[in-house]
Amino acid sequence: MKKTSTRLADGRELIYYDSRDDTVRDAVDRRPLDRTVTTSEVRRDPLLGDAVAIASHRQGRIYHPPADECPLCPSGGDRLSEIPDSSYDVAVFENRFPSLAGDSGRCEVVCFTSNHDASFADLTEEQAALVLDAWTDRTAELSHLPSVEQVFCFENRGAEIGVTLGHPHGQIYAYPFTTPRTALMLRSVAAHKEATGGENLFDAVLERELADERVVLETEHWVAFVPYSAHWPYEVHLYPRHRVPDLLGLDEGARTEFPQVYLELLRRFDRIFGEGEPPTPYISAWHQAPFGTLEEFDGVVREDFALHLELFTIRRTSGKLKFLAGSESGMNVFINDVPPETAAQRLREVASS
Repeated sequence: MKKTSTRLADGRELIYYDSRDDTVRDAVDRRPLDRTVTTSEVRRDPLLGDAVAIASHRQGRIYHPPADECPLCPSGGDRLSEIPDSSYDVAVFENRFPSLAGDSGRCEVVCFTSNHDASFADLTEEQAALVLDAWTDRTAELSHLPSVEQVFCFENRGAEIGVTLGHPHGQIYAYPFTTPRTALMLRSVAAHKEATGGENLFDAVLERELADERVVLETEHWVAFVPYSAHWPYEVHLYPRHRVPDLLGLDEGARTEFPQVYLELLRRFDRIFGEGEPPTPYISAWHQAPFGTLEEFDGVVREDFALHLELFTIRRTSGKLKFLAGSESGMNVFINDVPPETAAQRLREVASS
């Protein structure tokens, strides 16, 4: 992998990740852009204890542009985009309309491929491996920023999810705090560790799932399963067999095997609802241990956390979506219409030939 860092016309960082070591990236951003100005701030909810990012500048962000005006496609001729070069393998840049910025963290966009009409599932294993390298490198780099405590790599896919740019891409949020969802996990890990005299909760969960009927696929280095208490109609958790706290901890075997396993999961998601259905909307989210202190979680260290990926769709059946209504949005109590065992069975049935 070759990494090339440069700057866009308004000063934002752009990084190219290339498969070939001899690739030259010297294209200049020719757009007449003013310096990016953001209004992002983080406010704490005194009752819930969580954080809300207030970012009014995002009201002006690009919204469903036509394909020939996509800002994530390579530049060409008079058509200038966020990527100055005429082609790229993987490109990462600071978001022009970030939810988090400055002392409030950082937001980046990850372009998986220059092919506007592709999806992550269309990538080759080599291309998917390069994306994994980019996620890992950005996790390492962002973790060293003084304002960053947790790094979150994710992909939103599909208009139903709220995606406003059709080009295959994901995002990276670098938070200045431990996110509420991660904090809940860490509290559970701490309580389980104390109650069992040191047993790791993630290890216990994985052992339970391996012994049950919700495993979707397993390989030498990875296990994918529908969790016992899945929140979403079709939800898969992907764990490395050897517990590590973040992407940096994956060994060579797990890194080599990941593209094959992940691409297979994504392709199965696209086949869940049968032939002729539109692509399955989904959210794919990497959960990594925070890089800050864990003193508030009694007895827990970073190595107690288990890196894992959570993949889920809001489509519950053909032509129908799962909306978060009163119980889910108002009280955070999910109601799942698809039994996890049924979802796992379906995902096994649609295995590629």
